[in-house]
Amino acid sequence: MSNTADTNARPIDRNRRRFLRATGGGAVLMGLGAAAHAAGGSAAANLADTASAGAHQGDFRGAVVRAHTVAADPTAIPSPISRNHAVTHHIEVVGREVEAEIAPGANFTFMTWNGQVPGPMIRVRQGDTVDLTVSSADTNHRPHSLDLHAVYGTGGSSKYTMVAPGQSREVRFKCLYPGAFIYHCAVPNLDEHISRGMFGMILVEPQEGLPSVDREFYLGQHEVYTRQKAGVRGSIDFDYEALLREQPNYVLLNGAAHGLTPDRLGAMQAKVGETVRVLMVSGGPNLTSAFHPIGNVWSRCWPQGALANPPLKYIQTQPVPPGSCFVGELDMVVPETIKLVDHALTRVARKGLLAEIQVSGDADPAIFSG
Repeated sequence: MSNTADTNARPIDRNRRRFLRATGGGAVLMGLGAAAHAAGGSAAANLADTASAGAHQGDFRGAVVRAHTVAADPTAIPSPISRNHAVTHHIEVVGREVEAEIAPGANFTFMTWNGQVPGPMIRVRQGDTVDLTVSSADTNHRPHSLDLHAVYGTGGSSKYTMVAPGQSREVRFKCLYPGAFIYHCAVPNLDEHISRGMFGMILVEPQEGLPSVDREFYLGQHEVYTRQKAGVRGSIDFDYEALLREQPNYVLLNGAAHGLTPDRLGAMQAKVGETVRVLMVSGGPNLTSAFHPIGNVWSRCWPQGALANPPLKYIQTQPVPPGSCFVGELDMVVPETIKLVDHALTRVARKGLLAEIQVSGDADPAIFSG
């Protein structure tokens, strides 16, 4: 993703080395490589979502990109904004169909923006203008488009961003209202595309900016409808009947079963005395998350990412419906492991939803002694 540099951005302390080692350096994870461009054409707008033969008879195989993981690095996000004037951003997102591990030894074909789930976080300020290029890798099998909930315009721009494999199209929009908003693919079979991972967040900071914090983490929840149950190894196929029943076998953070934990790609890191902001987007396409930090509490949070409103304080569990976002802050008071979960706990115990923040520092027995 290419974005206008913000020389007045406030730095956030990030420790990404452990996570990047686990993902092989982050080159595929970040998905920032340039895509092949072809001239955009009106034919893309009329494409039905049947680009590959037999697309609805099972999973599509073939010349898709392969990677170890599509899990987005939760620390790889733009810095907070502190400038007091509007700018124009030049941003490109590239639809990529990627075969990667959904769980150890289990491979699944994801649909992604820039090769990662959730797609890259776009960060702008209220009043900014965005020149957005939406591209589709020429290795793709399906058409894709982009609907941004931060946009005034037909389909959130999806009418104008439908692209076939190898195509690019451009739109321009102005960000008039603040908040954390989802963006997602919006083709006719959008529920499948979102389930496969094609969603992300556009964060429109209010003109006065956001409260200062020490660290920020970016997460995306979605459910995946598969023929094989969680834990089965080998090739994992999408199940359209399970989608109709709204009964997924996987519910995930960042496209990987228990991905952001020490046993897989690595936990997030923080220190006692710090404040951490979690920016979470719920792709769905169908389930509402009961987002909860085990061992901590949302000291301040903005339900549905509504940054124009005063925050709620000391919230234990916050519903995040599909197609919405959540912004919450945690105070790091004692050394511990914070488990970020959906408190519909079968999703944690049996369907893969878990991320951890490891908090290091000196214990305070006056607060907690175990």
